[in-house]
Amino acid sequence: MIRVGRGAYGYERLLARAGLGPVAGADEAGRGACAGPLVAAAVILDPQRPIDGLDDSKALGPTARERLHDEIRRSAVAVAVAVVEADECDRLGMHQADLQGLRRAVGRLEVAPNFVLTDGFPVDGLGVPGLGMWKGDKVAACVSAASIVAKVTRDRIMVAHDATYPEYGFSIHKGYCTAVHQSALDTHGPSDIHRWCFDNVVRAARVGRP
Repeated sequence: MIRVGRGAYGYERLLARAGLGPVAGADEAGRGACAGPLVAAAVILDPQRPIDGLDDSKALGPTARERLHDEIRRSAVAVAVAVVEADECDRLGMHQADLQGLRRAVGRLEVAPNFVLTDGFPVDGLGVPGLGMWKGDKVAACVSAASIVAKVTRDRIMVAHDATYPEYGFSIHKGYCTAVHQSALDTHGPSDIHRWCFDNVVRAARVGRP
């Protein structure tokens, strides 16, 4: 049975025994947000330096995510991040933006993987074999790690945006479609980092006051 935490290294071990190591995990954060970038991350973990507590980033609190992010950065074989800004998300559409971000993150790894695990759906164009895994960010350690890196990186970006656009509360909701965010959006109209591919942003532009 594959378990959250150290037990979730089972997929990497199995693939390595089949001659497919190193194995990278890739995941994104921010696909469902109507403001800010989509951030993708790719991680190759060191099997000799297992990390306790890896899980889907959404199942972890902010303190745990920050701690695990720093530990992943210290102990992983390779970590890479790709940021797809809001205007590119609009141009590509969210699914293609997701695919592009994941491809870019994997392509930026300093150590080339021989296999890639992704959360939820397969990603083509990686140059190596891959597998999309249902709940991959909970059952495969490298995907969990990528989920955490992507989430922490994006949260930090959104906190920085809060200083530029304080009226929207980005440091609180990180650009997701909460009631507080929608109220600010309806009052102030879309900012430069809102995504026009979201219907609620288009509606707010009609009623909002710049």
